[in-house]
Amino acid sequence: MDAEATSDSLTRVPATGRAVPEAEPELVRRWRSEGGELVELLSQVRERFGGVAAFRVGPAPTVLVTDPGAVQHVLARHPDRYVKRSHRARLLIGDGVLSATGAAWKSQRRLLQSQFTGPGMRRYEHRITGAARTTAERWDGYARTGQTFDVGREMRRFALDAIWRSLTGHPLDDGTERELDAVAAVATALPTLPADVTDSHDAVAADLARIDAVARHAVEAARGGAAGPDGPGLLHVLTDAAAERPEYTDRLIRDEMVTLLVAGHETTATTLTWLYLLLDRHPAAREQALAAGGEGSEQRRQAVQALVHETLRLYPSAWILPRHATEDDTLAGYAVEAGTDILVCPYLTHRDPELWPDPEHFAPERFTTPDGRPAHPGAYFPFGIGPRACLGLQFALRESTVLLEHLLPAHTLAFSATPAKALFGITVRPDGPAPATSVRPRT
Repeated sequence: MDAEATSDSLTRVPATGRAVPEAEPELVRRWRSEGGELVELLSQVRERFGGVAAFRVGPAPTVLVTDPGAVQHVLARHPDRYVKRSHRARLLIGDGVLSATGAAWKSQRRLLQSQFTGPGMRRYEHRITGAARTTAERWDGYARTGQTFDVGREMRRFALDAIWRSLTGHPLDDGTERELDAVAAVATALPTLPADVTDSHDAVAADLARIDAVARHAVEAARGGAAGPDGPGLLHVLTDAAAERPEYTDRLIRDEMVTLLVAGHETTATTLTWLYLLLDRHPAAREQALAAGGEGSEQRRQAVQALVHETLRLYPSAWILPRHATEDDTLAGYAVEAGTDILVCPYLTHRDPELWPDPEHFAPERFTTPDGRPAHPGAYFPFGIGPRACLGLQFALRESTVLLEHLLPAHTLAFSATPAKALFGITVRPDGPAPATSVRPRT
């Protein structure tokens, strides 16, 4: 992303606030000359100018927001003033609920929300458990033979199986898995695609065609009443909606399906991969989680969830949340003009030493001890907060916890290589494979 700070950005100050502190041009020029990632610039801006700071991205002013109170103001208290204009993955997910806005978004979210809370979530519990058992059986086989496997690919395979069962009622088969590799291929390519819409589409046209073919086949099966062994799934909810809501065309159903595939497996798989890489560096954390209680106990479940939460603190599912100010406002005492682009950054908020002591250290006990984490709701938000928070939050946490309850007691991993750094795209992901063997098979 091209960025440039100028001395006159945000100069018109409404009477309700003072000017946002602004990064000097030299800081940005130095970052550009070094070819750094955006997160490096944002880190420097936050460190030098605080939790609300201004710079320019292209011709329009941009404000970085990491202060918890300002985060809450933008995402939770005033989502009508700070709106989501478009999603970076729109080429892939189309008009699905992640990229939809306005009345369309409200309608789509209302339909799906009931599927991911309360009774809706209970409907998918046994599907998640089925995917976890399949993964555990596969890992038992790896342990018996000493086979090396890529942890990242294993986590994608599990998460894709869990969401596929939830969508269709069928376990993920090998052929579908191969075709849906195209989802990860497009998601990975998105940050590097040309700015021109036509050129970017052409660059990934073959992968998009594979995704469309899988979606078309699954939608046709759901519409034909072909429930899987687990019963009807989320796709049946969408096809049933089409009978009463004309906006649910085949294209929108495809977009919602692909949105659920992307959101339902990519972020979970990445989180679980990071978690195992962190456990490799902090093996005592695994032992402490297992020692918290017996198999199936609430104490162990809470300890395992703490592993997930601490991983999400360091590597949040959505590391940056762009918004756009629709009107003049006062944010944490600073004036923000209508038309300003806002970058809310969970990654930096979660690593703020004023909020999180020793923030770079992996310490799951932050989430199990009293006062271990900041009380302010804007200090920890790996899935966002407010009305546009990820609707699959409970699904993601549940599938991560269930899988770990199956794998942690039976397997420790020995990595033959680990990724050197993080890549900041749509998610924060390791920059390469993570080959490992299981050194503690189930007895």
